[in-house]
Amino acid sequence: MSDRPSPPNGKSPTGKLYAISDIHVAFAANREAWANLAPHPNDGLVLCGDIGETVEHLQLAFSTAKKHFNTIWWCPGNHELYTFAKGSSGGVRGVNKYQQCVEIARSYDVLTPEDDFVLWEGRGGPAVIAPIFTLYDYSFRPDDVTLENAVLWAREMNIEATDEFLLHPDPYSSRQEWCKALVQKFERKLEVTKIQFPGVPLVIANHWPLREDLVNLKFIPRFSIWCGTKLTEDWHRRFNAKVVISGHLHIRRTDWKDGCRFEEVSLGYPQQWKECIEMGIGVNELLREILPGPEPPKESEQVPPQWRRYG
Repeated sequence: MSDRPSPPNGKSPTGKLYAISDIHVAFAANREAWANLAPHPNDGLVLCGDIGETVEHLQLAFSTAKKHFNTIWWCPGNHELYTFAKGSSGGVRGVNKYQQCVEIARSYDVLTPEDDFVLWEGRGGPAVIAPIFTLYDYSFRPDDVTLENAVLWAREMNIEATDEFLLHPDPYSSRQEWCKALVQKFERKLEVTKIQFPGVPLVIANHWPLREDLVNLKFIPRFSIWCGTKLTEDWHRRFNAKVVISGHLHIRRTDWKDGCRFEEVSLGYPQQWKECIEMGIGVNELLREILPGPEPPKESEQVPPQWRRYG
């Protein structure tokens, strides 16, 4: 990585940094909402995964975002990695599907986990924007449930992720093996970044939560096995994170851990934000301000999770 990587357009945003995930533009209501994105010419935006499943979905989402924001970052969710038999990416599996998504992003000058991390010098900076990709390894499960029985344990409650049928790990032998390789890869990249930018905090963006204690799924608790890996639990401390952004859960919330702010920034499926639509709250209101963001709590203050149903 160069000493001070710059955004593709060579102009660093001077305004705010926003984030959103799980915009799922395969749904007509979400596409319509995304089309109404407001101009943010001096701001940056992190798209934190689950933009859509196809080449066309990514093209639509990236082209719209690029028209309205100065700089865009993206990290993949599970939906981008899905393989279908037909279509523009028919039969493309695993690492090749991910690489296809990276190339589409780059064609719109969208920064990906495969690109140099960029120093943010806009409002709330300096900070290094670090989009990563870790997947999951079924470790968010009770101690008495073995890895071999994890999916069976979820099925006991009629819960099974579509990933089991559409997200292939090729050329790895399993999703947990791919996850392990990804964790090692981005662990090294974050270590290098910490040395390259001593004392500069990071904004880490990953589709899956970095910590198991952030996965609170009241109605589908056993879906937790598809929600991350215990290998990343201390990354916010190890890599001096100021903010950690994630999605996947479709439950917007803000948490504070060890002085670091954790933001779940999902939009979700249309029925999950229907109340917002009925109240006249759209995508623009649901973009989460990451930097500068809210003031941190006092060191001695214990702040409970803040559930952000309408924002």
